[in-house]
Amino acid sequence: MLAFITSLRHPLNSADYGRVEQLLADTLASVTAQTSDDFHVFVVGNKRPDFDLGPRVTFVPVDFPPPVNTPGPRTARAPFVWDKGTKIGVGLIAARAVAPDHVMIFDADDFVSRDLAEFASARRGEPGWVVEEGYIFSRARQAYRVQERFNQTCGTCHIVAWDAYAVPAALTVEATQDEVAAGFGERLNEVLGAHHGARAWFAAQGFPLAALPFRGAVYHVDTGENHSGKALTGLVFPLGRRFAAEFGVPRLTSYPVAAWRAFYPTARNGIRNALARVTRRRAAPLAD
Repeated sequence: MLAFITSLRHPLNSADYGRVEQLLADTLASVTAQTSDDFHVFVVGNKRPDFDLGPRVTFVPVDFPPPVNTPGPRTARAPFVWDKGTKIGVGLIAARAVAPDHVMIFDADDFVSRDLAEFASARRGEPGWVVEEGYIFSRARQAYRVQERFNQTCGTCHIVAWDAYAVPAALTVEATQDEVAAGFGERLNEVLGAHHGARAWFAAQGFPLAALPFRGAVYHVDTGENHSGKALTGLVFPLGRRFAAEFGVPRLTSYPVAAWRAFYPTARNGIRNALARVTRRRAAPLAD
């Protein structure tokens, strides 16, 4: 059994909470499209989404305060980690009910491969895996490219043995935020609310993570709700049927329109740069 766990930001800390829920709906469509039924999804948040989650998704409500009292998706790192880490902790507590073999923490606006549950189910007892290479995708441009060092870029990147999280037996989903933080200890900052150093931390605890042998996740940017504010730049590829089917990414335009959105910004910038170079050369003084 693979347990997928995610958290939703507090409604105050968003640009448009309806948009947050729509992104979650698209993400859940991706996560629940697994080729194996050996999985369950847990979503932790302050407000139950206004759509049907489906039979393989459990919503776990919390009454945690917003990490900051400033509207908008961008917050400082420490309150972000505190909010996300305690909510993921509650998700792990809830996941005990399905006795998972592995856990994948994912961001509520990303996409994952439909083959993850089948892959993990065939390898029970293994420490887990890390997505070293994945994709970065822009909904606005309907385009994507390969993302190297994926686990240093996106939090949807680890599949880890259940035992690695050492979920405190005494905690329930009704625990306070402080109780959750105390129960998980250093795991809160190291692997629940953050991901950059997670692979090294798990290895130090006796859970070395192997590289996932395929590109297992998609980092979704340009949403207007990204905490990182990252955008898709550079040479990209238009969203096509094969990529959309593998990751459950919604296709909002025809392929020709997606190709235009993918290639036009790069070509436009190239033309602008070339014209700027010509202008500079013409303006430069002639040598004697």
